[in-house]
Amino acid sequence: MSNSGILRSHSPNFDNRTLPISLLVMHYTGMKTGKEALERLCDEKSKVSSHYLVFENGEIHQLVPENKRAWHAGISSWKGEKDINSCSIGIEIVNGGHNYLDADGKIPEYKNDQLKAVIALSKRIINQHGKLEFLGHSDIAPSRKKDPGEHFPWEYMASEGLGKWPLIKSDDRRALFELNDRDRGVSIVQTGLAKLGYSACVTGVMDQSTVDIIFAIQRRYRQDQVDGILDIMTMEIIKSLLEI
Repeated sequence: MSNSGILRSHSPNFDNRTLPISLLVMHYTGMKTGKEALERLCDEKSKVSSHYLVFENGEIHQLVPENKRAWHAGISSWKGEKDINSCSIGIEIVNGGHNYLDADGKIPEYKNDQLKAVIALSKRIINQHGKLEFLGHSDIAPSRKKDPGEHFPWEYMASEGLGKWPLIKSDDRRALFELNDRDRGVSIVQTGLAKLGYSACVTGVMDQSTVDIIFAIQRRYRQDQVDGILDIMTMEIIKSLLEI
């Protein structure tokens, strides 16, 4: 993808980077329309922005230059780094998400043209900046955010070379640990989550922050059952990710 097909819409909500770019972060807008999202991301009073906004029809708007620090991540962390805005490029995808459900109560699907645009844009960014980790907002802020949601096609993205996908050997959903369980096994899981990049603290207790990370793992890698319970299948997913 060349930059010639990208529209320009200026957001004043950015400042200077202090870190090299290492992450590419996906978001959904969580708003009723793309027009409303564009207006908010370009409103100085909102104090939020992203580098790009992708509409349902695949139209892409660049809001902030890539060499600048857009304000899309909020309070977040990955591999111990907390200034995610400084080390990332943020892509907002027009989708109501969990905030605006379809008439049948389901999360609205992403559109095919939209996903093609996201893939092409992401590949262009990675080709330009080198290998970047491909993440969701829920990965870097699991206790605050759900986007881009369990309806985002992470497996398909991985098949396109964007992000990684675990080799899932088990569909065993028997619970191992739940909220407030205390066990050496919990410490092992927390250590693994921290190695992956998540903001896990090794306490040996299945505290709420660890459960939130389990939700994020399932929202991305086991989308048909997102319950925050560390079961055998979820453990297998974490183990496989560590081996990739």
